[in-house]
Amino acid sequence: MIKTFILPITPCDERLDQALAKLMPEYSRTQVKEWIESGKVLLNNQVVKAKTKVRGGESVSVEVTPKAQPEWKAEAIALTIVHEDDDLIIINKPVGLVVHPGAGNQDSTLLNALLHHCPQLKNLPRAGILHRLDKDTSGLLVIAKTPLALKSLSHQLRKRTLLREYQAVVYGTLISGGTVDAPIERHALQRKRMAVTETGKTAITHFRIAEKFRAHTRLKVRLETGRTHQIRVHMAHIRHPIVGDKTYGGRVQLTKGMPPELVEKMRHFKRQALHAYAIGFTHPTTHEAMRWEIELPEDIHELLVLLREDTRSSYQA
Repeated sequence: MIKTFILPITPCDERLDQALAKLMPEYSRTQVKEWIESGKVLLNNQVVKAKTKVRGGESVSVEVTPKAQPEWKAEAIALTIVHEDDDLIIINKPVGLVVHPGAGNQDSTLLNALLHHCPQLKNLPRAGILHRLDKDTSGLLVIAKTPLALKSLSHQLRKRTLLREYQAVVYGTLISGGTVDAPIERHALQRKRMAVTETGKTAITHFRIAEKFRAHTRLKVRLETGRTHQIRVHMAHIRHPIVGDKTYGGRVQLTKGMPPELVEKMRHFKRQALHAYAIGFTHPTTHEAMRWEIELPEDIHELLVLLREDTRSSYQA
């Protein structure tokens, strides 16, 4: 498909890729730049570079060729949809569902389910998925349905204005909330793990206390950045790992005097007690500020009930 434009007059010289990105908001500047550099964009019928300065009034033709997507298959997997409109979908992801196909998980993922629910997502990068949750982390995810929505939400994610809040149950009693600002990258030896290192990418996690127990704390956590396993790595880094996290938390930590029901629950809690309970952003087309919250899943709720009973019993003893 060929699109043609007459560039608008600008008060100062502007790069061609910048000018085109404004005229084609449904595509990223990176995509526009790739078309220019591959000769699919003509400025006054001439092949030019992305950094070429334009003043306005020039004619531009663009051969629009979306990136080829892998041939993922659509699968009829049930989804819990919290909200859906013409631009986006909010999903409550259950524990055990992988978000994106990868090594060892080529199908039965959230992406496969989305393609069945909304077939046009096959035309978007990663089927419109903007961010991920670990397999055993539950909660809210936003998926874009159009190129314009994908660009807008991706921009908000990069600018750190897309709100993502979690609840976590961690070992130990914290005195106050705080921020963990510690770079993260893949572990040098154990490649399935992430680690805090001096050479890692910037990673910032904010947390505040939601509830204190005798030997545990429920936290509300807000991501400023979104590195792989970020919350799990940061909580372990400050020596308050998430309950149930076998990768970063080590052995189950039991406290003296803990009632048998809680001991049993702790020993058999099979996933990290981490839940993405809130998400918020500016809607891509209405520009309305929007926010969604969901309740904690049953397994974390049951854990909290037992922790409260244990705390009450310790006060009465």
